[in-house]
Amino acid sequence: MSLALHHQYTSLASQPIPCGSIPGLVPKQLRFCRNYLEVMPSVAQGVKIGIQECQHQFRGRRWNCTTVDGNLAIFGPVLDKATRESAFVHAIASAGVAFAVTRACAEGSATICGCDARRKAREEGWKWGGCSEDVEFGSMVSREFADARENRPDARSAMNRHNNEAGRISITDHMYLKCKCHGLSGSCEVKTCWWSQPDFRVIGDYMKDKYDSASEMVVEKHRESRGWVETLRPKYAFFKPPTETDLVYYEGSPNFCEPNPETGSFGTRDRVCNLTSHGIDGCDLLCCGRGHNTRTEERKEKCHCVFHWCCYVSCQACLRVYDVHTCK
Repeated sequence: MSLALHHQYTSLASQPIPCGSIPGLVPKQLRFCRNYLEVMPSVAQGVKIGIQECQHQFRGRRWNCTTVDGNLAIFGPVLDKATRESAFVHAIASAGVAFAVTRACAEGSATICGCDARRKAREEGWKWGGCSEDVEFGSMVSREFADARENRPDARSAMNRHNNEAGRISITDHMYLKCKCHGLSGSCEVKTCWWSQPDFRVIGDYMKDKYDSASEMVVEKHRESRGWVETLRPKYAFFKPPTETDLVYYEGSPNFCEPNPETGSFGTRDRVCNLTSHGIDGCDLLCCGRGHNTRTEERKEKCHCVFHWCCYVSCQACLRVYDVHTCK
């Protein structure tokens, strides 16, 4: 269990449970849990945020970041392969943990962390104030917990460590100055600013671009004093080598067209498709050439809305008929 966390563990997001009762933790994760018990609900919340963002980003793809039920890792066999999808899941979950812990610290949810107080000087036209979010602490928590399993000298651990770090770096690189004006009638005579994280959707969009441009690698074996060690190198020398912010993988993805329990594919039958789209969410590609069915669906929506002075809006309820297309 690296970031493909057991379902029982996600209950931490609502109520803490003893570290010893969380299944699948390696000794280093167990020690971390006991030492940082206050932030463990935020760790679980961060994984949940990452899953939700993954499902949003892949909502129109053949693999739509589906999770599985039961006492399995939440993504099942999908994470068993070193594919683009696995790279994205590790990156977005690691980013989610760093994001949630950083935000919780700034909100005062834990006593062991808080605001980033390293910046205090007055700058030109404004001064530091508010609560700068301590992304370094959030990234440390994500790194210590998520990477605890990735200490093997094999290619998969190297890949997971790289993608986990790429997710965390995405948070740091998207921090921005958020400011608030003070003075009579918002005259902005005094302006205080602080470092803030962006909306997590910004991170999701960024990591989705990284998924689309992920670098394919090959595995190399080296003999060292501790034995055989696997490392990764770019498969194509004429492409720019990946940086620390890029995602990497070394196994091809299944097409996800048909159900396959060995790969974690649920297939695309009965998935809603976009008849007018020529992209992957279109009925031709999403349905893998099998064709689609069409049905009509009535939806109740607000209509004929009128603004009344002052100040409310009244609307009527209208029934509208839509065509819904699903894959055969």
